[in-house]
Amino acid sequence: MNELKRTWQELRYYPSAVASLILIVFMIIASIWIVIAIPYREAVRLWRGGESVWYQLPKTVPPKWVNWFRREKLPETLILDTRQHPEWKTYEPAGDGRRIVMEFTIPFYADQFPQELSMYFYVTSSDTFKPPFVSLSWKTPDGRSLRVSDFGLQSAKFNYRFAQDQKLIQRLGGEEHNIGLFVDPQSSPPRPLKGEYRLKVEILTFEANTDVDVEFVQYGKVYGWFGTDHLRRDLKVGLLWGLPVALMFGLLASVGTSLAAMLIAAIGSWFGGWVDDLIQRVTEVNLVLPFLPILIMVGTFYSRSIFVILGVTVLLSIFGGAIKSYRAIFLQVREMPYIEAARAYGAGDGRIILRYMVPRLIPLLIPALVSGIPSYVFLEASLAVIGLGDPVLPTWGKIIQDAEFNGALYKGMYYWVLEPSFLLMISGLAFAVLGFSLDRIFNPRLRGV
Repeated sequence: MNELKRTWQELRYYPSAVASLILIVFMIIASIWIVIAIPYREAVRLWRGGESVWYQLPKTVPPKWVNWFRREKLPETLILDTRQHPEWKTYEPAGDGRRIVMEFTIPFYADQFPQELSMYFYVTSSDTFKPPFVSLSWKTPDGRSLRVSDFGLQSAKFNYRFAQDQKLIQRLGGEEHNIGLFVDPQSSPPRPLKGEYRLKVEILTFEANTDVDVEFVQYGKVYGWFGTDHLRRDLKVGLLWGLPVALMFGLLASVGTSLAAMLIAAIGSWFGGWVDDLIQRVTEVNLVLPFLPILIMVGTFYSRSIFVILGVTVLLSIFGGAIKSYRAIFLQVREMPYIEAARAYGAGDGRIILRYMVPRLIPLLIPALVSGIPSYVFLEASLAVIGLGDPVLPTWGKIIQDAEFNGALYKGMYYWVLEPSFLLMISGLAFAVLGFSLDRIFNPRLRGV
């Protein structure tokens, strides 16, 4: 406790280290909250769900905060659902069935046209299914009215896409639906008419107990705080879950490698002889092995599971240059008087190694452990960027890989690359700055540098 107190007192003289420590604590707390708020199974379901889960979201659009920096405001995504607002529906008897009328009010004040429009119909009936008949009409803020379409609901869950209705396009004079329905007829070039639009939906059912709910989606050109990708997925899921994955990989790899390397070096230094020779020969062989190509081979021919990659990373990193550095220090520690005293009163080999030799190097281990975390975080991201990431987990590297594969930079979708890259940079910088500061504290020779 006294050592920790002294370390904290010295750490306060490094404001950058204090800020980094606060950021690291925040990331750890945020990781715990993310895992609880979005459980693993739910995160995988959302990330691998595709359009079946994210049908309400637009494709490849930036976050909504980009409108803060734009003169021309982009339209946001609008979702109107009668399942959440049943008061929007009115019922009238009509023969053996009934007539359901609903009117959606669509406020539109953006400077560009929306991406597309779509409607989803959900039919509930306890009798034999008889397709209800739907009639759609559109009214603009300046009073113009247009018949959109008339069709039957051929299934209990029916999707009507405005873009696929060729008759509607003909009524709009060949214009795309997202332009023709919102265009100001007096503008040249075409500009959207701002104001409140109204979409009237009339549904005729042929059974008295049949009911229909309607979901209207206006796909905008911005969404949420993180944007979406090519599969309509909210990048929030990948960016949030990428944090605990990155910290888990970095912490486990760094802690496992550092502790194992120190313990092996201590064993070899204490016993000497063939034990030390074997450890040194294995280390020398491992130092000439190509680290990244081996990981690529494992990911290509065996498994891309993050736990397999983590295990191989630790095994390849244990017998590295750190073992030789630790060995040189342990050879000096072994000759110290308190080690001789421990042997004199009959302390066993295990006790001497674990209680007297290893703790001596803890001050050197902590800075190296903290400083090594960013390298493993970037290693996991690098493997994901080249297509060797875990096929199940959402990670920052996988988001960058998807962005690169879909030409995000060439199409101007910079948010798709910059958001995960920024998080990688911040997390790596926090651990690096803290590690350098701890190194100056535990190594007095660096304090005057």
